[in-house]
Amino acid sequence: MNRLFAPSRHTYLRVVRASAWYDLVVTAGFATPWTYALVHDALNSLSDALGLGVLPAVDPVQTLYANLMGSVVVVWALLRIVKPLSVHGLFDGVARTLFSMWLAYALAQGATRVLWAFLVVEVAWGVIQLLPWWRTRRANPLDGPVGPSAAHPLGAEGR
Repeated sequence: MNRLFAPSRHTYLRVVRASAWYDLVVTAGFATPWTYALVHDALNSLSDALGLGVLPAVDPVQTLYANLMGSVVVVWALLRIVKPLSVHGLFDGVARTLFSMWLAYALAQGATRVLWAFLVVEVAWGVIQLLPWWRTRRANPLDGPVGPSAAHPLGAEGR
C-alpha cells in the first residue's frame, strides 16, 4: 500500500539529483566574489527592467555571505549529484523549507520582488522532496523514520 503514496526509490533519487543540478546551476555564481558581482549585476538589471525593485549595492559583508552560501550549496549539490541517497532528499527538503522561510521574510521586509521566482522554486522542490516522507509517515504511523518497515517506499537506505 505504501507504494501508492510515494515514488519508487529510483524515481525519488532522480528527483534528488535533479534538484541538485538546479542548485548547482543557480548557485555556482554565488560561490566566488568575482562571479557574485556578475550575478548581482544581472539580477539587479533583470529586477529593475521588470519593475520589481533593485538589490542593495554590493558590499564586502554581503559578498562574504553570498560566497559562503554559494560554496556550501555547490558542495551539497555535488554530493547529491555524485552520490544521491533518499535521505539527501529529506534533508534537502528541510533546507528548502528554511530557505523559503527566509526568502518570505526578506520579501515581507521589502526586498526586491525578483525573490518571488526563487521562493516559488524553493517551495516546489521542497514539496516534491518532502511529500513522499510525509505520506509514508502517515501510512505507517507506528514506524519511525528509522523504524523497521521493510516496505519503506524510499528504500532501506532512505530510512
